[in-house]
Amino acid sequence: MSHIQETITRLHNELSPEGVELVAVSKFHPAAAIMEAYEAGQRIFGESRVQELAEKIPALPQDIRWHFIGHLQTNKVRPLIGKVAMIESVDSERLLAKIDAESRAAGVTTRVLMQVHVAQEETKFGFTPEELLSYFSERKFESLTNTHLCGVMGMASNTCDRGRVAADFAAIAAVHRNILAAAPDLRNFDVLSMGMSDDYRLAIEAGSNLVRIGTDIFGGRQ
Repeated sequence: MSHIQETITRLHNELSPEGVELVAVSKFHPAAAIMEAYEAGQRIFGESRVQELAEKIPALPQDIRWHFIGHLQTNKVRPLIGKVAMIESVDSERLLAKIDAESRAAGVTTRVLMQVHVAQEETKFGFTPEELLSYFSERKFESLTNTHLCGVMGMASNTCDRGRVAADFAAIAAVHRNILAAAPDLRNFDVLSMGMSDDYRLAIEAGSNLVRIGTDIFGGRQ
């Protein structure tokens, strides 16, 4: 068994009993590495570049559930529609409207997560907690016809301070709870995606049920 397959098996054994799903972050890694993970039972893979994903989809098994996890520009939306199981990184109302319009035109429903920004870095994208709560309190989601809002995604600050990371995850989890309190009729708004290779255990303690792990599985980018 390869390192990739051993790691997938270990993560499945660790995460499954806790009801946590694994996104294997395969961006910048070749199809052969993805196949190793696939053969160990992994089915959800995360990519962050539209062109790279477009090349991988036809080259790999069709039952893979692709998650788009990178910053997405509105002019790159169309190639993803009908091809991905979820877009995790919806960071503006403009992007959400574009996803909905393209999904409607294609006759499909696209599952998405709303990205919230709590980290200290300015470089990360996403709604502020206040913007996101306002969006749901004002029930703007009612205008969507072909998009299913599945929950919230967020990242902690890039720091060695574990207390800071834990506080960020707690803040993201609070946003998710506050949205459900503001709009209790939301259906299946149950995904809380947070946690990566170096902090996923802290994320799970804060309530994450979807973690995005790449380096632990595949090593550094190729």
